[in-house]
Amino acid sequence: MINSGEILFVKSVKDGIPNRDPLNDSNARRIFGEEDGRISLSDVSIKRDIRDYVAAKYPDGGKTNYIFVREERTPEGKLLGRSSLAEEIKKKSEHKSAKMQEVLTDNAFDVRTFGIVYSVKKETFKLTGPVQFGWAHSMHPVESQYIQGTVVMPSSDIKNTAEGAETKEVGQGTIWTSYIVPFAVFAVPAIINANIAKESKMKPEDVDLLLEGLWNGTKHRQARGRGIQQPLFLLHIEYNDPMFRIGYLEEGVKLVHNTDEKTPNSLEDICLDLQVLEQTIKSNIDKIKNVRYWIDNRIKTIGNIEGTLQKPW
Repeated sequence: MINSGEILFVKSVKDGIPNRDPLNDSNARRIFGEEDGRISLSDVSIKRDIRDYVAAKYPDGGKTNYIFVREERTPEGKLLGRSSLAEEIKKKSEHKSAKMQEVLTDNAFDVRTFGIVYSVKKETFKLTGPVQFGWAHSMHPVESQYIQGTVVMPSSDIKNTAEGAETKEVGQGTIWTSYIVPFAVFAVPAIINANIAKESKMKPEDVDLLLEGLWNGTKHRQARGRGIQQPLFLLHIEYNDPMFRIGYLEEGVKLVHNTDEKTPNSLEDICLDLQVLEQTIKSNIDKIKNVRYWIDNRIKTIGNIEGTLQKPW
């Protein structure tokens, strides 16, 4: 059985946008508006980082750590639907139950952790995830930059025409464009609900894998458009009372930077002020069972967290 708790995760990105807005020409997501200046990341992108990390760590499923929400195709290239993906997990795990809800909660990490909506002809069920990530917002105003380049490689081979001239190939010499963010720091909040976890069968080992996936999944994300991401600070608080929650931990951390500009440009420019968070934890210490935190040793901090400093994975 797990404890209710909260997570606060701080990460940075260089030269990319971890989560783009398809309705805004794939620019950064802005839910606060231009005047506020902050950009945001959806919970979907954060859970994708965790799922991809767990899938990479356990390519054979690790007995109970299969990932249900994934892209998988047949040898002919056809995309599998949710029914086929679930049947694949049942087959590989050799689970004998006729109920797919039992198969997936026993064998799929992301179903136990993030929940599922499963609707196929034979069976329909819905499980709320015990782990709920909020939107991640940048801790400072961010100005994205519009960039462009040229395509050198054509999409198909160049051929000679009957007259001996070379054909004009699609794609070669065309201009590509994109938006990037030079540097940004984000705060990511999440809550863990012990009562909901009973139904989804989330285990203490899943909580540890979630935290590991949050840190390492961010660090090992490989995609040019998403930039180079770096985990900076991770806090996990467990409560004695399953119905208790402090809430809005991200508001207890302030980003201080030493540049004259509105935005920092590197890790060297920034410092995390944890003093409000420190006082918040102290004032609720009788409700707290355990506090763990991880930090990149290049980050300067103000304030001391009352908890156990952990070694990053």
